[in-house]
Amino acid sequence: MIASNAVARISLAATLLCGVVLTGCGRGGENQAATPQGQVVAHVGKEVITTQELENEFRLGNIPADKQKDPETLKRVLGDLVVRKYLVRQALDSKLDREPGVLADILRSRELVLASAVISRSVAGKASAISKSDIDKYIASNPLKFANRQSMAVEQITFPIGPNTQSFLDANRDAKSLDEIDQKLTAMNIQHSRSMGSLNSAELPENLFNQMQSKNPGDVFFVRAGSNGVFIVVKGEETQPLSGEAAMNFARQALRADLLKSEIGMASVAAKLEAKYEGDYAKLMSQQDQSATQK
Repeated sequence: MIASNAVARISLAATLLCGVVLTGCGRGGENQAATPQGQVVAHVGKEVITTQELENEFRLGNIPADKQKDPETLKRVLGDLVVRKYLVRQALDSKLDREPGVLADILRSRELVLASAVISRSVAGKASAISKSDIDKYIASNPLKFANRQSMAVEQITFPIGPNTQSFLDANRDAKSLDEIDQKLTAMNIQHSRSMGSLNSAELPENLFNQMQSKNPGDVFFVRAGSNGVFIVVKGEETQPLSGEAAMNFARQALRADLLKSEIGMASVAAKLEAKYEGDYAKLMSQQDQSATQK
C-alpha cells in the first residue's frame, strides 16, 4: 500500500549521537555528564537508566500506554536502551566525541532536535485552538475525504528505484498489464513484489487521485512512493463515506498537518530574510530564488 504522508524515524547512528550529546558534550568531558532524573531501573557499568529515560523511549517510539506494561514490549525497549548506553560509553572511552566528523554530527543532531521542538511547540499551541466549527468547515470543504470518500481495491507491483531501473521505467511507462511488468522485472533480475491492497481518496494526494480517475478500468499507471516505484491497476471502486467521530478525528489530524506545513513555510521565509550568503554561494542562492519565483 502507498502511504500519503510521509513519517521519519531516528536512525541508530542519530540515536547514538543524541546519547553522546547528553552524556559527553557541552560540559568538558565524559566524567561531567548530568545525572539523569527519575527512579533508576538499570545499571550499565557506571551508567544508569531511569524511568524518565524509559518513558521518553516509549514517547519517541509512539508506544501507547496500554502497551508500555507489556512484558515483551518492555524487554525490547529496555534492551535497546541498554545496548545504546553501552555503545555510547564505548564511544566516549575511545574519545570518539572529540573527532571532528563525529562532533559535527553531534552538533547537527542537536540542531535537528531543537528545530523540531520549536516547530512542534508552535503547532501544538495553535492546534489546541482548533474548534468544532473549524472541523465542520474542513469536512464540508473536502467531500472526497468524507461524504464522497472513494475506496479502491488495487493490485500493485513495487520495486526499489535505482540507477539500473531508470531505463526500465522509461521503456515501460505505457505497459498494458501487470503481467507484462512482472515478466520484464523478473527477466532483468530486479527485485519486486506483487500484492493486493486498498487506497482511498481521503489519504491520497489530490493529483494522484485525479490521475487514477482519468484511467480506464484495467489501465496500468506508475507512481513513485519514496524510494520505490509502483505500477498500479485499480480492480474496483466504491463509495465509503467517513462520518461521525472517525471523521472528526481525521479532520483534526488534517488541520494539524496543515498547521505544520504553514509553520515550516513561515520559518523558511523568515530564515531566507535573515540569511546572508558569501562568495559563490551568494550567486548560487540568488539564482535559486529567481528560479523559484519564475515557477
